[in-house]
Amino acid sequence: MEKSIPFLPAYWLLLAAVFLCTSCGESGGNRSQAGNNLKMDTISVVSRHHLEGDTTNPYCDIKVEFIYPLSSQKTSLDTLQQFFVTAVFGTAYATLKPDAAVKAYIRNFVDHYTHDAGTYRETARELDELNALIPEIDHADNEQVGKDRFYSYYESISDSIAFNQQGLLSFQVKQSNNKGGATSYQLCRNYVFNLRAGAQVTENDLFHAGYDTALQNIIIASLLEENGVKSIEELEELGFFGIREILPNRNFLLNEEGIIYTFNKGEYSAYQLDAPEIMIPYRSIRSLLRENSIASKLADLK
Repeated sequence: MEKSIPFLPAYWLLLAAVFLCTSCGESGGNRSQAGNNLKMDTISVVSRHHLEGDTTNPYCDIKVEFIYPLSSQKTSLDTLQQFFVTAVFGTAYATLKPDAAVKAYIRNFVDHYTHDAGTYRETARELDELNALIPEIDHADNEQVGKDRFYSYYESISDSIAFNQQGLLSFQVKQSNNKGGATSYQLCRNYVFNLRAGAQVTENDLFHAGYDTALQNIIIASLLEENGVKSIEELEELGFFGIREILPNRNFLLNEEGIIYTFNKGEYSAYQLDAPEIMIPYRSIRSLLRENSIASKLADLK
């Protein structure tokens, strides 16, 4: 199924190269619906906005790939959709339906870009007026003040389903953006939702007290193994830091095998490195798991 979602005409005529569709797809839909009787849908948007509507000016690009629940038999659909919207776009969008949240998020992205460009131009204009008072400075290019200097912005935000069985829904949100610098900002946020309880799963739901320090050695050992080194000092030579103090960071997924922690770039490693993902099998942490917790029940299935 495909359907278009109309935008506010006066505003969206300013957007160029826009593609928006909602698809109850067979691709990915089969996996998303397995086990939990969930029906998922996707909203895809690619949008470009040039300053002042002039294609010779800098622009902002945004790409959204939003997978969200369309129906649910185990928990309130409103609750589940609100959780997805909040997880992907933030608490400011929590009360909006999925399509409205996508529109509002893109609109705010463009508004912020336009505001940043205006602030930059105003600052550049004031600086050039100040420089004009200095005779030694060449003012030949003053008529181009601010026009060609501002950066283009880019953002991509998406979510993907990692596990959808046994009353659990694990998904990851990936967000990256660039505001004209040499390096793009990247972030992964992980979420686990208990469909039967209608609530997010937290570390305290899974583990006995003191789990954090108990997991520390396991995380360090995993990092050593993944990077093919034998000491923390060797990890530091690769670009890691603060490893002796590393602790579980609540940024986890659950699947049938174990718990997966993601440590984002800059958290315990240089930004040039890939974000570490640590897979901890249930069998190695069975004694840390609360009895009758979601994780212990998954461990018992192995």
